[in-house]
Amino acid sequence: MLPPAAASTAAAAVAPAFDVLGPLAVRHGPQPVRLGPVQQQVVLAVLLLHRDRPLGLGAMIDAVWGDAAPASAVNLVQRHVSGLRRVLEPDRAAHASASRLSWTGSGYRLTVPDDAFDLARFEIAVRRALAAGNRDGLRDALTLVRGPLCDGLASPFLDAERERLAERVLTVLEERIELDLAAGDAATVVDELRRLVTGHPLRERWHELLMSALFQAGRRADALGAYQHARRVLRDELGVEPAAPLQRLHRRILSGDQAPDTARAGRSAQRPDTPRTVRPAQLPHTPRDFVGRADESAQLDRIAAGGGVAVISGTAGVGKTTLAVNWAHGVRERFPDGQLYVNLRGFDPSSPAADPARVIRGFLEALGVPPDRIGADPDGHAALYRSVVAGRRILIVLDNALDADQVRPLLPGSPGSFVVVTSRNELLSLVALDGARPVQVDLLDDGQARDLIAGRLGSGRVRAEPAAVRQIIAACARLPLALSVVTARAAAHPQFPLAATAEELCRAHGSLDPFDAGDLATNVRAVFACSYRALSGPAARLFRLLGLHAGPEISVAAAGGLAAAPAASVRAQLSELARAHLVAERAPGRFVLHDLLRAYAAELAAGTESDDERRAASRRSYDHYLHTAYAADRMLNAYRDDPIALQPAVPGVRTEQPADHQAALGWFTAEEPVLLATLREAVRSGFDTHAWQLGWTLTQFLDRQGHAHDLAVAQELALGAAERLTDRRGVAVSRGGLAVAYIRLGRYAEAREQLEKAYRIFEGLGEQIGMGHARRSLAWILDCEGRYREALPCVREALAHFRQGGHASGEARALNALGWFHSRLGEHEEALDYCRRALALLRRIGDRFNQADTLDSVGAAYFRLGRFDESAAYYAEAISLYVEFGDRFNEGHALLNLGDAYAAAGSRAAAVAAWQRAYEVLDRLGSPDVDAARSRLSGPGVRIDRH
Repeated sequence: MLPPAAASTAAAAVAPAFDVLGPLAVRHGPQPVRLGPVQQQVVLAVLLLHRDRPLGLGAMIDAVWGDAAPASAVNLVQRHVSGLRRVLEPDRAAHASASRLSWTGSGYRLTVPDDAFDLARFEIAVRRALAAGNRDGLRDALTLVRGPLCDGLASPFLDAERERLAERVLTVLEERIELDLAAGDAATVVDELRRLVTGHPLRERWHELLMSALFQAGRRADALGAYQHARRVLRDELGVEPAAPLQRLHRRILSGDQAPDTARAGRSAQRPDTPRTVRPAQLPHTPRDFVGRADESAQLDRIAAGGGVAVISGTAGVGKTTLAVNWAHGVRERFPDGQLYVNLRGFDPSSPAADPARVIRGFLEALGVPPDRIGADPDGHAALYRSVVAGRRILIVLDNALDADQVRPLLPGSPGSFVVVTSRNELLSLVALDGARPVQVDLLDDGQARDLIAGRLGSGRVRAEPAAVRQIIAACARLPLALSVVTARAAAHPQFPLAATAEELCRAHGSLDPFDAGDLATNVRAVFACSYRALSGPAARLFRLLGLHAGPEISVAAAGGLAAAPAASVRAQLSELARAHLVAERAPGRFVLHDLLRAYAAELAAGTESDDERRAASRRSYDHYLHTAYAADRMLNAYRDDPIALQPAVPGVRTEQPADHQAALGWFTAEEPVLLATLREAVRSGFDTHAWQLGWTLTQFLDRQGHAHDLAVAQELALGAAERLTDRRGVAVSRGGLAVAYIRLGRYAEAREQLEKAYRIFEGLGEQIGMGHARRSLAWILDCEGRYREALPCVREALAHFRQGGHASGEARALNALGWFHSRLGEHEEALDYCRRALALLRRIGDRFNQADTLDSVGAAYFRLGRFDESAAYYAEAISLYVEFGDRFNEGHALLNLGDAYAAAGSRAAAVAAWQRAYEVLDRLGSPDVDAARSRLSGPGVRIDRH
């Protein structure tokens, strides 16, 4: 028998079990846990439904109270979290490192394993049962549901989640009944379906299943009577006729069809049209003269009627994307919540396949999820994506997938939405385990191929040269991509007979012998050659050089640098390539190549340009992006205090110079994927200096955008490049940038390791400024960890390094940091002294950019000292600088604080004006802190002017 102390420790070590499928309940072993006040239970419920993901304080307050948040909401949340820690972790003091409820840099996080959470067990059981078609498994999963989600608790977030889960449970129940019907147990579910119809009279799917059950049980008259009842209810309540699936089933029963299609019929019609703030419409353009594919389109219609996933597969260039996008455009009105589209680049020979985590983040942004709600946790992204899509009817097109593993994270977790996947692989794993339905796309038949040519060239030319048309179709192997390229060339030269095109194709076919080799890509290469040889000399050279570009797209300026040609002539050459369908203009001035075209262009470059010419073109491309990114970064912050020295760009490079902050931000936003691809390509090609320096230019933009994962990848590549060069300063600078990414990701131990290594390198180089940056960043980590007193020596050390290095801007920032930490410790007078000294120094050296943060710090210190007029004056000055430098985020928050200072000073009208401006700025940014402005403006006699 354990001694009492050991027994207590062992009991406390048992992980508690959490139940939300019914009244909220927590158990330590068999013993229930008393959870405290109702509001404390609401906080726990919110944390559980954000399980294993950090939840920021603002998001927590919004989830618990919404617009009715009290002024003391922050204190209440902290009090309730402390109370929960006491009841959930009575031994927290002895086991703090293993805390289940902790604070991270991004918010509160509750860690709960799957087997200790009934909602997780429910979802796992449902997924397994559906994958196996196991109705008993679904029945067992449904027994876990004891009632409405967190029954008896109320909050805006819980109320919404309760509705979502109720819909989810009904959907699982539908799945189980469908399996019962498929197993021939119609008679056993009739009574259950009658109860469901009574409880949900406007849910047409229940009426449909009841009709099917009655009919399968041999009760045809009752089935017809059930239809009439459904029709009467819908007409009386909604004034509408039954939807198409219900009417089709009625007709089949009337005709005596013994196999009515009950499985999932009408699923797309069961979701109500819910208004949404953001309705994405991402489907790309599709040719107007799309021909053929009637059978495949009808197959997609049938699959979509039942919901789920369709996988369109076939060989390269067969028209999978064209079919998917054309069909999607035709049915987009069936999906009132919008369309999402992404090219997964599964078979792009020059770029890695798209990372599903990054795709999910893009989808969340397209769906209007604020960046702060997205957070930094990829697992959290996937869960949030499924939550946002749940209950919505969205059409999702996942183009050019590599394998099932790339697709699976992008699938919604609930019915309603429909997914179309295209791939050169059959993705049998997706079919076997996820219930996807395959759609095989083959070559066009002769009639369809002839229709395609006639649509592009006109029926007159086709009728005039039928033999040449037959030769072209045969030479192109009825491959839509090949036919499209050839007809584009013929359309550009209407004076040329089609016989000449056919003869050229035959010669190319003979020299490459594609059909004997059985390699369809070789045939595509031959077809591309026809169009390529018709190009002018400059356009042909540009096309070859595009094969050396990292992709995925290129601007006119970047193409000019690649080819060392003036912008005007390059623009004309790109237009020529676009007309020949050798590039596509994705957006004005931005061009993309199909992956096969890029491979073909690269082969041409390898066979035509010398090694020196190819390396020189690559160098020009890297110089263009490096020097333009450096200029854009300087525009974002002209006073960045860790500059690097670039080698001059080689002749012929077309460096862009963004005109202002917004232009620089726009350039970075458009070029971000290209810059990341260029960095990877520079590493692969041995341009390591460009690689680590390009990583440096990306640090500030990626950090401001919250793209911490991309920042980490970029800095890891940069660090490797600098290490291969044995460039000690490059290594130290890259380690500093990598530490920034790790801090944003909450990886403090790794960030600290990078900073310590960077510090030692800078110390060996005798570079005091670098040492100062490393120590100031270490203080940032301590700030994130709430260790303010420990941070002060780090900042003082950084201050000493900046002074020894004669770096006035760094010295001022260190002084401001000292002020910040003293203010955090409640030592406001001392904080003011440091901040005033920092401000005086910044003004003396003319560093206006960093003055804004210091002015803001002074304003905050004065506010806490009750000197509200002085606080307002400093906030106002900080705001003017934020506006000047385009720092909208800090402008909005400083306006909020300015309003508080005015209000505390008794200037109500000025306060309202400041809060109104804060509301406008934060609302435009999509910041959750807009709620703080809204709550201030909702006081007595205050009205939000949304104009």
